[in-house]
Amino acid sequence: MAWKRYAEARAPLEKAVELRPDMFEMNAPLGATLYALGDDPAAYRVLSHAHELNPQNAEVAGFLFKVALFNLQDRDNARKEFEAVRSQTGDGPNVMYYLGRLDLMEGKVDEAIRKLTIAASDPPFPDTPYYLGFAYFKKRDLTDAEQWLRKAAKLAPRDYRVQQRLALLYQAAGRKEEAEKAFAESSELHKHDVQATEEALACGHSLDTQPLDQSRPACEKLFDPEDVSKLVTLGTLYGEHRYYAEALDAFRRASDLEPDSYEMQYNLGLTYFRLKRYAEARAPLEKAVELRPDMFEMNAPLGATLYALGDDPAAYRVLSHAHELNPQNAEVAGFLFKVALSLAQSRARKQDYAGAVGYLRKAADLHPEDPETHLRLADAYTVLGDPSKAEAEREQARRLDHAGH
Repeated sequence: MAWKRYAEARAPLEKAVELRPDMFEMNAPLGATLYALGDDPAAYRVLSHAHELNPQNAEVAGFLFKVALFNLQDRDNARKEFEAVRSQTGDGPNVMYYLGRLDLMEGKVDEAIRKLTIAASDPPFPDTPYYLGFAYFKKRDLTDAEQWLRKAAKLAPRDYRVQQRLALLYQAAGRKEEAEKAFAESSELHKHDVQATEEALACGHSLDTQPLDQSRPACEKLFDPEDVSKLVTLGTLYGEHRYYAEALDAFRRASDLEPDSYEMQYNLGLTYFRLKRYAEARAPLEKAVELRPDMFEMNAPLGATLYALGDDPAAYRVLSHAHELNPQNAEVAGFLFKVALSLAQSRARKQDYAGAVGYLRKAADLHPEDPETHLRLADAYTVLGDPSKAEAEREQARRLDHAGH
């Protein structure tokens, strides 16, 4: 993901952390943004704090904390951290990618090839085949190097480094014409990257300083229907300035180009959600959760969307999972509380009081200080013929009601 997508996000996120310094939801996206911008010392500091606030969220905080160590070139500590993850989770593609790259940096080419081959079985990043091809190139195995670099070119067709490495490979193999062609393509891709960066900066500056109508000419230069990176940059810039309707075309096209990318589906679904077009938000958000089922950031907006659509059973299931992933998030807890009460009421209307009790108990766990929930539990226990539990709930409601006055 190119740094240009995150440049405009830094200031508002830093302000959010300044206002709520001990809230995980503020620190984690700022840390990820700083990491994406390459400001590793700042990313290290913020992600360390995020990791302290919510050590269970390994993907958002802990893993990025380790990546910051990696990018700070603190190789010894980075290796220790990634080996610790490996001992807990096994040889997953993410951890093997970074351990393989560490081996490559340290000249352990055979170990790098072994680890990066595992990572390449389910590439966590588009440049995974590139580094595997690079490792084979360093071993002077030009046949396997070419095989993986060609795969890298398919997976990341706009990465100029791939063509540059292929050019060097062709040169080493005495294939002069192919080398010249690859060098030329690498140079063209690099120019394209520089141009895209300049266009993104121009669009962001224009949106910061001018009305939307005057900003459109600068921003629409980013609308390249075959370039996912530029499309996402455009959609993100519009979104950061709350022009969500304008962001839709870019995010729609990006999701068409990469339908199996959870990020593309998330961007599209979240934009529909912000426009309160909940019915249209549902499908892409469901796809994002299908692709990344254990990521809080995917589940939370889907749960809120289902709640807005009135699909309480589905909303309860998704919001419960989101709450398990991040129990500290008050907004998700609030939605789940409301859905639990709604489902309890629905069960009671059907005279399924045992079912109602289950949902009411969940609501009481989420907001134990709410006297109304305990009164509803008392009524349900009364109907179920359990007077002792009914009286205990009434007494709890009285205590809470008295404390509130």
